[in-house]
Amino acid sequence: MILERTPLNMNEVQEILKNIPDSEKKEQMDNFLKKFLNTKKEQAKKIKEGIEKLDLLKIKTEHIVKIVDMLPEDASDINKIFADVSLNEDETNKILEVVKNNK
Repeated sequence: MILERTPLNMNEVQEILKNIPDSEKKEQMDNFLKKFLNTKKEQAKKIKEGIEKLDLLKIKTEHIVKIVDMLPEDASDINKIFADVSLNEDETNKILEVVKNNK
């Protein structure tokens, strides 16, 4: 039974996997993370905190997770993440600045 749904970035998933006993599924997930994980744990935490400090009402937890995992480099990358929300240029630049400063 699912009690709560919380979006997690790949670094957070990797931390949770450390507490799970070894199995074939765990190995598959480890392999996936090794292939696609772009950030270090500290870096991901700084980006997440930086975006949360922006205090933009349009940004949901799901968006923050995608930003941390994808590390967008320009406005078009941001627009792909925020397909359901329209950000203005200032909001986009603030997000990109947080990502750039913590890369």
